[in-house]
Amino acid sequence: MSLKRSKRYRDAASKVSVDRAYSLSEAITTLKNLPVTKFDQTVTLSFRLGVDPRQSDQMVRGTCPLPHGSGKSVRVLVFAEGAAAEAAREAGAEFVGYKDMVDKCVQGFQAFDVAIATPACMAEVRKLGKVLGPRGLMPNPKTGTVTDDTAKAVREVKAGRVEFKLDKNGNIAVPVGKFSFSEQNLGENGAAVIDAVVKARPASAKGRFVENITLAATMSPGIRVDAAPFLKF
Repeated sequence: MSLKRSKRYRDAASKVSVDRAYSLSEAITTLKNLPVTKFDQTVTLSFRLGVDPRQSDQMVRGTCPLPHGSGKSVRVLVFAEGAAAEAAREAGAEFVGYKDMVDKCVQGFQAFDVAIATPACMAEVRKLGKVLGPRGLMPNPKTGTVTDDTAKAVREVKAGRVEFKLDKNGNIAVPVGKFSFSEQNLGENGAAVIDAVVKARPASAKGRFVENITLAATMSPGIRVDAAPFLKF
C-alpha cells in the first residue's frame, strides 16, 4: 500500500528536483521556500556512508559544535561529586548527583537529553549501559561526555554541540538547527556538520566514504546535497 501524503507535502515535493544534487546553500534556499508548518521544524542533514557498520573498526561517531546553536533546549544530567558536581550546577546542569542519580535512572528516570560523567563516577555509571545505551545517552570519552571538566562539557552541550553516530544501516542523521533560522546560520551549521562527519572517516574505510547527503525538515521531502565540495581525497 502506497503512503498517502498530505496536500502540503505533495506541494513541497513538487518544488524539489529529484534529478539533481543541490549545493548546500541552494538546498537551504529551496527548503526555506517550501510550505511552512504550524510548528518550528527541526532541520536535519542525513548521510549515507560507504562503511560496514558491522565492523567495529569502521564505526563513525563524534561531536560537532554548531556555530549558531541547535535551537533546542537541552536538559543535562551530570554524574559527579564534590567540586565537579558544584561546577556542573553552576554551569546550568538540570540534574546533578552520583549514586542517587544512578539509582534514579535504574528506576526509569529519562527526563534529560545528555548525560555527562566524571571518570571517577564511571564505575557505577557503566552499570547503566542497558538503560542509557539504547537511547544513545551513555557517557563516552570520544564525545567529550566523560570528563573532569564538567562545567565546560555542560556549557558546550547547552550552546549547541551535537553528537553523531553511525546506525546499523550505515546512516547518520544530525540536526543542524530550526526552520526559523536564517539561511546563513543554517548554512554555517550545516557546513560544520558535514566537515565533522568527513573528518570522522575511519582509517579502515575504503572507496567513497560519503555516498550521499540529504537535507530535510521534520515535515518536508529530502533535498539531495552535493557532497563533492566538502570531500577531501
